[in-house]
Amino acid sequence: MDKREFIARRAAQELQDGHFVNLGIGLPTLLPNFVPSGTHVILHTENGMLGYGPYPIEGEEDPDLINAGKETITEIPGCSYFSSADSFAMVRGGHLDLTFLGAFEVSQKGDLANWMIPGKKVKGMGGAMDIVAGTKKVIVIMEHTNNGKPKILKECRLPLTGKEVVDMIITERAVFEITPQGLFLKEIAPDTTLEEVKKETEAPFQVANPLPKISI
Repeated sequence: MDKREFIARRAAQELQDGHFVNLGIGLPTLLPNFVPSGTHVILHTENGMLGYGPYPIEGEEDPDLINAGKETITEIPGCSYFSSADSFAMVRGGHLDLTFLGAFEVSQKGDLANWMIPGKKVKGMGGAMDIVAGTKKVIVIMEHTNNGKPKILKECRLPLTGKEVVDMIITERAVFEITPQGLFLKEIAPDTTLEEVKKETEAPFQVANPLPKISI
């Protein structure tokens, strides 16, 4: 199992029956493949689709069925389509229970930077700013470091998507909750030591005692 699948499988454990869930582009799009058996969630895309499933089987793609990242997806029974304006009315109206997003950086207070690296051309922030402000719970799923440099920081250095909006961080190393007192290490990967997590995390954190291993 590669690290991206490991992260996605652990993240899927946060899905609860009946949740309306938005998935960001990149790693979060893997989650529909790992929804726990017996859990029914309704997946939402900002481009106007509610109730979609995992990636299609090769050769059965429908180019008209895409997510916000322009990847082909599948319908599930009860799927509906609507305008982007209606989609964002759901977001801004507080109707989403959970969103999973990738990130360049996350601070110990839950600040999120996931849309721009200075010097690189970007079209804009997209819907992330609305989504982190309007969703009940925001979970960041990402690799723990970028070329060996920590991504969980005391303070974000890149332009922010939102301030104090992240509730949980899941990486291939660990699961952190963001509390009013700061970062709390909730679980650790089976092949990782606490010393490795400390070395690869710039921000200080408290540690659960006992500290359970991530189980997927």
